[in-house]
Amino acid sequence: MSALTPQSDMPTPTTDKITQAAMETIYLCKFRVSMDGEWLCLRELDDISLTPDPEPTHEDPNYLMANERMNLMNMAKLSIKGLIESALNLGRTLDSDYAPLQQFFVVMEHCLKHGLKAKKTFLGQNKSFWGPLELVEKLVPEAAEITASVKDLPGLKTPVGRGRAWLRLALMQKKLSEYMKALINRKDLLSEFYEPNALMMEEEGAIIAGLLVGLNVIDANFCMKGEDLDSQVGVIDFSMYLKDGNSTKGSEGDGQITAILDQKNYVEELNRHLSATVNNLQAKVDALEKSNTKLTEELAVANNRIITLQEEMERVKEESSYILESSRKVTKDRAADGHALTEARKQLKEETQLRLDVEKELEAQIGMRQEMELAMKMLEKDVCEKQDALVALRQQLDDLRALKHELSFKLQSSDMGVKQKSELNSRLEEKTNQMAATIKQLEQSEKDLVKQAKTLNSAANKLIQKHH
Repeated sequence: MSALTPQSDMPTPTTDKITQAAMETIYLCKFRVSMDGEWLCLRELDDISLTPDPEPTHEDPNYLMANERMNLMNMAKLSIKGLIESALNLGRTLDSDYAPLQQFFVVMEHCLKHGLKAKKTFLGQNKSFWGPLELVEKLVPEAAEITASVKDLPGLKTPVGRGRAWLRLALMQKKLSEYMKALINRKDLLSEFYEPNALMMEEEGAIIAGLLVGLNVIDANFCMKGEDLDSQVGVIDFSMYLKDGNSTKGSEGDGQITAILDQKNYVEELNRHLSATVNNLQAKVDALEKSNTKLTEELAVANNRIITLQEEMERVKEESSYILESSRKVTKDRAADGHALTEARKQLKEETQLRLDVEKELEAQIGMRQEMELAMKMLEKDVCEKQDALVALRQQLDDLRALKHELSFKLQSSDMGVKQKSELNSRLEEKTNQMAATIKQLEQSEKDLVKQAKTLNSAANKLIQKHH
């Protein structure tokens, strides 16, 4: 771990030494990464002769944003050029495991995130480039299919994952440059999502959109159903584009590049750990929210149940008090009305038995009605099947008649085989007659089934009326 941390004896340049010559760079520790032809070159800041320049200072936000835009544009140039060259040399369809293609998507993600306005949520501020990409379907109708496909993917849960999936689908469709140009041309819509000096709002965004035209020569194929696009960490791997700008230093320069790459890998590893921690915390928060919602619903159901039970208890108390009062009155009048009470009990017992008999009969009637409804459904199903068979037989009869006409025409136009064809014609006529008889039988059977269904329905209605 100590070998990956920045060296304490490395001097750092002061702010007053930074001049216009240090612009268009990406700063890593005590090195600067700048464009040199088609490569990024590492140079020590102590080896560059810098003269003081009072303005602009690095604390100026406009200067920092302009510097970031230039760096991202240079990285996009290198990424697109390297991807096209390597893909043409490879000579096959690219997939998601191809390293230059992965780095291209990381660079595009950084370009789309540059100057993005933060939206405040209950978890803090959130920056997502999915919002601007959703506008493309309003500007280019062809992009509506991509947006719908992204929304239908089951594994995507975050806006960042949906934005990454959108970029991959647009590249597969070879429309990424067209969509980006249409989006950049509408600064009035982009101003809702980006700061005024963001990359998508400036000239660098239009340059990158023009560079994307070259990617139309690449064939890419992605399978995003099993790919986890939500939790990927988008870190630019500078080692794919770095070249030592000071070739005279030899092994000492190689050691410095190795040290800076080690430092970069250390920072990336820390970033991955932090991203994993954030994802775990986000998952815990989501689980707690779901648990809280479920507990709230269960509490509301329990409260409703308690209220219902209280109402039932009050009703039972009232009934108990009424029964107790009635029993007291009956006890007082028992001596005088003993015979009447016996008769009343006997009558109550008879009415109870009668009620039980009626309930049993009702249950039997309900069971018979259910059986009759089931029989009706089976009869309807049988009628439908026979109707389908009747349609199929009619179709066969029509085919046979057409075949008969065709054979008759051939018999008239040919003198050979007249006898055989006449025999075949007679057979077809017999078969036609048989099938017509079968159709009549099926129709008669269908009428019988309909009569049976009506009879069962009328019987069910009579039973229901009798019960009522």
